[in-house]
Amino acid sequence: MYENMVTARHYEERLMEEYLVGKQPAFDISAGPIPGELHLAAGHESSGAGVCIHLRDDDTVTAPHRPHHIAIAKGVDLKKMTAEIFGRETGLCRGKGGHMHLFDTDVNFACSGIIAQGCPPAVGAAMAAKKRNTDAVAVAFLGDGAIDQGGFFESLNLAAVHKLPVVFVIEDNDWAISMPKDRVTDVEDGSKRAQGFDMPGERIDSDDAVAVYEAAERAIGRARDGNGPTLLEVQVHRRMGHFMGDAEAYRPEDDIERAKRLDSIERLEDDLRAHDVTDDEIDEIRARAHEKVEEAIEWAKDQPEPAPETAYEDVFTNPPAPAITDGGEQ
Repeated sequence: MYENMVTARHYEERLMEEYLVGKQPAFDISAGPIPGELHLAAGHESSGAGVCIHLRDDDTVTAPHRPHHIAIAKGVDLKKMTAEIFGRETGLCRGKGGHMHLFDTDVNFACSGIIAQGCPPAVGAAMAAKKRNTDAVAVAFLGDGAIDQGGFFESLNLAAVHKLPVVFVIEDNDWAISMPKDRVTDVEDGSKRAQGFDMPGERIDSDDAVAVYEAAERAIGRARDGNGPTLLEVQVHRRMGHFMGDAEAYRPEDDIERAKRLDSIERLEDDLRAHDVTDDEIDEIRARAHEKVEEAIEWAKDQPEPAPETAYEDVFTNPPAPAITDGGEQ
C-alpha cells in the first residue's frame, strides 16, 4: 500500500509540473505536453490503496474525474496511462480520451468525468459477475459531491434489490469543486445513505490507509461471499485545487494547510516504523516508486501523437449507417 501511495503522490506532483510547461504566463489549456484539463488527487491516496489491494484483475473498478491514484492501485499500466494523458498514440485509448477517460481492459478499470457516472457501470459489472456465477466484485469510487445525484441513488437501489457484489466508495474531501459539503447536504456522514437501502454503511473518519484496508476487507469479503453491497465513505484531504489553474480563492487558507498537515502517507510511514520497518527500507521504496514514475513520463514523451486520419477510428463500436441523400440513395 505504501508503495502505491508514494507512487501516486509523486505521479501527481510530476504531472502538475509537466502540465504547467508552456502554459505560463498565459494559462492556455491547449499548450504544453499535456492538453486539456487535469484534475489531481494528491491527498486521496489512502482510499485507492486501501481498497484496491483486496482486488483481482477480474474485479471491476470505476473511478471519477480524479482517477490516477485509483488506477495505480488497481494495476493500470503506468506507461500507457501516462501516454494517454499526454495524448499519445500508444496510450490506453490511443491518445483520444485523456486523463478523465482511462480504460484498461486488462485490469477492468474505467473512469469518467461525469459526476456519479461510474456507479451504474459498476452495478452492471456486479450483475454480470453474479449471473456468471463467479465471485468477482465491482467497486465504484465517487466524490462527496456525487452523493446527491440520481444515478448514485438508483445504483444503490438496484444493487440492494439484487444483492449484487458491489462496493461504493465515497471519497469525502469536503469540497465539490468550490462548494463546501455542508452547503449542499445536511448528511455529514455520507455512509448513512446506506440505511435507506438496507445495506451496510461505514465511514472512515481519517485518511488512514490501514483503517481503509480493514473496512474494505470487510466490504469486499461480504460481496465475494454473496452477501450484497456496501457503502463506504473515506475522509480524504485535497492538497491541490479542483483542477490545474484553480486559484482556490473560495478556500480558506487554514483548510489548505490542514490538508497538508493531515497526510496519509506520513501517517502510514509512522505505522511502518512502529512495525520495525527502517528508514532505509522506506527510502528504498520511495526511490523505486519515483524511478517508476520518471520512467513512465519520459517514455510517454517519446511516443508519437495520433495521426489525423485516425480521428474517426475507435469512436463507435459499429460504424454508423451511410447517410441517406435527398434522392433516397445511400
